Order: sequence, then structure tokens, then C-alpha cells
Amino acid sequence: MSQPAPHLSPAPGTSGVQLRLDGVSVSYGERRVLTDVDLVVSPGERLGLIGENGSGKSTLLRVAAGLLTPDAGTATVAGPGPAARVGLLHQEPPFPADVTLAEALAGATAVVRDAEAELDDAARALAATPDDDATTARYAGALERAEALDVWGLAAREAAMLAGLGLADIAPGRPVSTLSGGQLARLSLAWLLLSQPDVLLLDEPTNHLDDDAVAHLRSVLTAWRGPVLLASHDRAFLDEAVTGLVDLDPSEVPHAVSGPLVGDGDGSGIGLVRFTGGYTAYLDARLDARERWERRYRDEQAELRRLRSSVREQQTVGHVGRAPRTEANASKKFYSDRNAAVVSRRVNDARTRLAELEAAQVRKPPAWQWFAGLDAAADTRRAGRGSRWSGPVLVASDVAVAGRLASTSLTVSAGERWLVTGPNGSGKSTLLGVLAGRLAPSAGSVQHPRALRVGLLTQEVDLDVLPGTTVRAAYEELVGAEVAARVPVETFALLAGRDLERPVGALSVGQQRRLALAAVLADPPDVLLLDEPTNHLSLLLLTQLEASIDRYPGAVVVASHDRWLRRDWAGRTLRLG
Repeated sequence: MSQPAPHLSPAPGTSGVQLRLDGVSVSYGERRVLTDVDLVVSPGERLGLIGENGSGKSTLLRVAAGLLTPDAGTATVAGPGPAARVGLLHQEPPFPADVTLAEALAGATAVVRDAEAELDDAARALAATPDDDATTARYAGALERAEALDVWGLAAREAAMLAGLGLADIAPGRPVSTLSGGQLARLSLAWLLLSQPDVLLLDEPTNHLDDDAVAHLRSVLTAWRGPVLLASHDRAFLDEAVTGLVDLDPSEVPHAVSGPLVGDGDGSGIGLVRFTGGYTAYLDARLDARERWERRYRDEQAELRRLRSSVREQQTVGHVGRAPRTEANASKKFYSDRNAAVVSRRVNDARTRLAELEAAQVRKPPAWQWFAGLDAAADTRRAGRGSRWSGPVLVASDVAVAGRLASTSLTVSAGERWLVTGPNGSGKSTLLGVLAGRLAPSAGSVQHPRALRVGLLTQEVDLDVLPGTTVRAAYEELVGAEVAARVPVETFALLAGRDLERPVGALSVGQQRRLALAAVLADPPDVLLLDEPTNHLSLLLLTQLEASIDRYPGAVVVASHDRWLRRDWAGRTLRLG
């Protein structure tokens, strides 16, 4: 949620307000999260932080806010005036739990109201002593501050903020302790924006926002005059709301083939690469860099093979034996020796070039194996069964769950793609639970062939294994030894190799969900149900997942609020609510 804006002393001599990180390094125990990070966010810039979970996005925001002291380096805010305020949206609300909505908002706008009060006091003082230079200077400063904070537009701005974030219907006297989690998150965002900090830091700001609220937030940020640094997994928002992206978990594309956009990084959050433009430009740059890497590697390997062959062939050239010395033989020897010298130079040149290439060759690009085993595993299963389903395979007729899902009907045919959308609380997860047979409807029915296999990835992770079980062993336990041998957990590259021997209980929620996804995909079902599948996946991995959904040979039903996925969806759509 949000944190009251701390005051940081600005560095002198800089016009406007600028956020600057110099040589920032942070470790948690033996785990290095950030290493020697340099970053400048200028007035009017809106930079999006992206990277895997655990790559250091939230840590970087806390350092920038002055809430975490780095092991090395500094975070400073430079600008005119005696102090600059930094506001951070994160986990804890900025107001006490026992206040009302009106009282919470009064705390947010205290800086603006104080500026208004100072202007009123300065005006009265100026009226009393209009010829006093100090009083005149005080009034001029108070007026400049009031204009900068737009004190006269506060009421309209507050009303627009509440309406834009879906809070206008909440009574001013309602205690904030009675708000839902989503309402509390939106109120915290409204509080931070209304407090008008000089530097704005946002951690996953679109969580709990519907499309209209996201559009309002985007309009506010577009008009923001100070630096904005935000962390988000919302691809559509990153495409629309930012002027640049900072990747804390860059690809392993070597700098020699990356060009100016992608630099070295080991996927640990240590690397940092800055991109100009939104998410589409970022994705294009990453994929272009990958293509350059693959092309450079292919060309280099072909040259290595040619050089090795050339050295082997030319090493066989030489004198087999010596004939009696005659004038003719002497002449032949002269030309033979000259030819041998030429060959020797060529061999040496080839050896030198070969040694140079072998010493500095570009490493082999890792295979695009994310979900690559999905098609093969599915084809293997279908081939073993010897038949394919056709026509309707899953028919839900007027199913309802009291208090959770209104009466809904859906017919899923073999190979179809369905997207289930709707606001929070409309019953998307409940419908998928009913379709999977895990939740009995209070009304209606679900029909499907007896042998139909339905797989479900739920939002909530519920791995039926002991916390101390290693990831590799848990995967085998979940899918069975036979399937695990045929489709190893590494097939989908959803988890880093270093995590496969860690206990499941030590994994983050996101990592546990990736393990659950791998278990669902290991023996692909006839109907695949995915509840918010884009949660907890890196941005590039999302691209691979969406491509795999398109290739999946069975039927797929996806419930999602992801605007990027919804925007590009080519299948059928069911909207709830």
C-alpha cells in the first residue's frame, strides 16, 4: 500500500526534481539482490521496473524511498527548495486502521491544506505591512507554493480521484477498517496521489484496479511533473503509461551481440538494462537481440568448423620422401619448399584465427524450451489413446453457486479456446472449479464424456506434498514416476535449475505456482483450465505461455483479468457479471 512521504535532503545545483541512485548494492544474507546499480529518473520521466520475482524491484523502490539503507551506494533526490518528498505505494496503508475515509483523506491532503493556510497567513501579514520586504517575500513564496500544489483545485481533484478509483460510493464517515482488501488498496493509492509527493514510487499499482481505474491512474501519471518509478507485471499498463523500462533481470544475451539495448546479465537481478519506450518496444528489442545472438552463434560455429577442417587438411601437405638430388629435382624442391612455406603460413594463420575464435566465441544460446515439451507430450498421449475428441466435450448448463456464481451456461468443444472475464467477485474462479469437478454447483449441471481428462491450475497454490520435499521429488509425486521420467520437470523451464533440489516449503508463492503449472502440463489433459495463468510469470515467459496456449491440441479455458492477454485473445469470450 503506501508509505507517508519521507523527507530527503536534495543535492544542490539541479533544476527540477531528480531521483538518483549511485552504486547501490543490497544483499540479504549471502544472496546478492542488487549490485552497483546506477539509475537516474528525471522530472516527467516514468520508468517501469521489470524482472523476475526476487530480482530486486521492491528492494530498489525501498532504497529509493529512503526506507532501506543499501550495503553500498546512495539514493538522493535533487531539486530546488529545502526538501523534496518521496512517496511510496507498498504493503502497509499510510493511515491508522481506526480512522474514517474522510479522516484518511485529510491526512493525505495535509501538505496542500498547510500551503493554503500559509498563503492566507502571508496575505494577512502583507495586508498589514504592504511595504515590508520580508513580508512581501514571504507572500511571494507562499503563493508560488500554493500554485505548485494547486490548492484551489483540491476539492475537484479529490472528487475526481475517488470517482476514478471506484471509491466515490463509500460514505466519508465509514471506518477504513470495514473496507475490503481491494477498496483499502485503492484508497491507499488515492491517498498517495493526493498527497502529491515530488517523487512517486509505485509497487504493482494496478493490482485491485478495474479497467476504468487503470485508465484513471494512467491519466494521472501522464500529467505527473516529477519522476515516477514503478514496478509492475501489467504488460498493457507498461505499454501505455511509461516512457522507459528498466530490466533488473536481463537476458543472457552477450554484450557483443546485443547492441545498445541489452547488456550482460546472469538472470539474478544483478544486471540492469534500460530501454526507451513501452513494453512492445522492449519485447521487440529483446527478441531482436536473441535473434542476433543466434545468428552470430551459427555464423561463428560455421567458421570454426571451416578453420578446423582447413588446419587438418593443410597439415597433411609436406614431403613424403626425398629423391636423388638432380637439377630437375632441385628445381622441383625449390617450388615444393616455396609451396610448403605458403602452406605453413596459411596453417599458422588458420591456427591463430581458430585460437582467437575459440578463446572469445559467443556462448550457445539456451534452447527456447519454455513449454516446448507441451506439444510433444500431448501428441504422445493422444497417439497412445489412438483417438481424438470432437464436438462438445464439456457442457455446463445453468450452473450456479449460491453467493459466488450466478446462473451460467457454457459449451466447450474439442480444441476451442475460451476466455472468461469479468470483475473481481463475478465468479470466474468458481466457474472453473465447477467445470473441473472440484466444486459442486448448487444449481444446474455439467456434462462430459466419462473418459474426458480435465486439468485445472488454480490461483491458490495447494500442493499436496510435505513442505520438506524437494521440488524434483514433489514433481514426481504429483505426476507419477512414469510421467516424470517421460516429461522431466526441466522440460518447461518454469523453475531455475538451482531450485530443483530446494524444499517446496522454501519456495515463494510464485515458484510454488510454477511447480503446480508444470504438474498440470506434464500429462496434458483434454480440457485445460487456467485460472489467472499470467500471475507470477516473468514478462518473457508470458509470451511463451500465450504461444503455447495457441498451439495446445486440446481445449483451453482461461480466466484472466490480464488486459494484454484479453486484448490479443483470438478465441471465444464469456463475460461474467
